[in-house]
Order: sequence, then structure tokens, then C-alpha cells
Amino acid sequence: MYAVIKTGGKQYRVAAGEKLKVEQIPADIGAEIVLDQVLFLAKGEDVTMGAPLVSGATVTAKVVSHGRGDKIRIFKMRRRKHYRKTQGHRQNYTEIEILGITG
Repeated sequence: MYAVIKTGGKQYRVAAGEKLKVEQIPADIGAEIVLDQVLFLAKGEDVTMGAPLVSGATVTAKVVSHGRGDKIRIFKMRRRKHYRKTQGHRQNYTEIEILGITG
């Protein structure tokens, strides 16, 4: 059984027992959260597609940790104009563990 959920503006395919890193969620470590934006639900051969969401379907997850991703370097340059600009960015994330899918 798996589901496609939407969180942080992105879509993720999840199944019970998986761990994944999503955009930062304001929750304490160890807290259980309920993700109710389920777009697709599959139980073996039986599939349910939402329009846009599957009604009554939820995904329960536990917050494992919070952190920051790898640094991304942004470098802009205009040739022959003596223009160079360097910037860096580290995105915050929340690591969650999927406990169960209902629906």
C-alpha cells in the first residue's frame, strides 16, 4: 500500500515504514503529525485518485529530526563587465517516518 501526498509544495510517494526529508514542518521531535493532503492512494490493484484530494484519506507520520541540507552555491557573472556575485543557501528540512496510511 502506498500513497502520494503533498507537503511543502512538493509531492512525495510514501509507504509505511519509510523515512523521507520534507520541507520544514513546525513540530517537535517525536511528535506525530497527520498529513491530510493525499492525492493518490493504492492498495494492491485497487487505486483511488483524488480530484484533487482523496476524501477521508490521511497519512500518519512521526517527526524524527530537523536539519539543514547541503550548501548550494549560486554564482552569477557577466563577462567583460567585472561583475561577479557569489551566494550560498542551505534549506531547512524535517525528517519524518511514515507510520501508517488510512483511507
